[in-house]
Amino acid sequence: MSFTRQLSEMSASELNDAIDDTNFPQAHILSRGRNNSVCSTSSTSGTSSLVTTQPEDPATVAAASEEPVANANIRPRLILKSSTSIPENDGTQPITPMTPRTSTTPGHENCTFHHDLELDHKPPTREALLPDMARSYRLLLGGLGENPDRQGLIKTPERAAKAMLYFTKGYDQNLEDVLNGAVFDEDHDEMVVVKDIEMFSMCEHHLVPFYGKVSIGYLPCNKILGLSKLARIVEIFSRRLQVQERLTKQIAVAVTQAVQPAGVAVVVEGVHMCMVMRGVQKINSKTVTSTMLGVFRDDPKTREEFLNLVNSK
Repeated sequence: MSFTRQLSEMSASELNDAIDDTNFPQAHILSRGRNNSVCSTSSTSGTSSLVTTQPEDPATVAAASEEPVANANIRPRLILKSSTSIPENDGTQPITPMTPRTSTTPGHENCTFHHDLELDHKPPTREALLPDMARSYRLLLGGLGENPDRQGLIKTPERAAKAMLYFTKGYDQNLEDVLNGAVFDEDHDEMVVVKDIEMFSMCEHHLVPFYGKVSIGYLPCNKILGLSKLARIVEIFSRRLQVQERLTKQIAVAVTQAVQPAGVAVVVEGVHMCMVMRGVQKINSKTVTSTMLGVFRDDPKTREEFLNLVNSK
């Protein structure tokens, strides 16, 4: 069954969920798993819902069946599997950025379904939206009772529009471009941890910032990722309109896609200005979220080792 056909058979609530997840284009496939469960942030089940596979080489598998003791230490890779496959671009279709669009987005007024994988034309570049965004900011200033023409505000709409494009630049980035081939074959199967990666994002509920730090750990299966790429993965998903819970999971799934490790762990600690500047105004509150996949979910000792490394000074 084609991906398009499958979408057409979803209920209204399922379609809404799928659209909500378009800021990580395949998240609705990876997290919901139409026919086979793939991954979940819930820790109440007590079992891993990620699929692991044995080494892919048939010769290795055959040798493992004959000599189980010799190959007992081979870690299975953590592979994200889905019940559908998304066809690759054959070069004849325009490449579109993985950006959620709506009927109010210029050039998309006549689109029947707003999912980038279904677009049949190339949307305008984000910079082309600057004039409309600046006009919107000008109207906002007027709505606040300000005079947009006074000296201090004359160029504020343009500055604010450019700033918002920068705050959400992750919509124009994808995992393949960011990795840029920085996946290396290496005979290493011990834990790799990069912690306290600075993170800045925008709350999608109030359009105010939240910021903090991200710690990532993974157990390689003979493939390692350039260390700076972990920080760049954080940038892809944090520079979008976000909620911290989804951001945490997206980072873990992206690392899994990049190197198919035995497991991935991500911990995010954030300060949300929507809680500090407004509402309850609790200035010392912090939000901590985590996603544990593969070995980190299944093995308490591995999870404890990671958490000890993250919490150490």
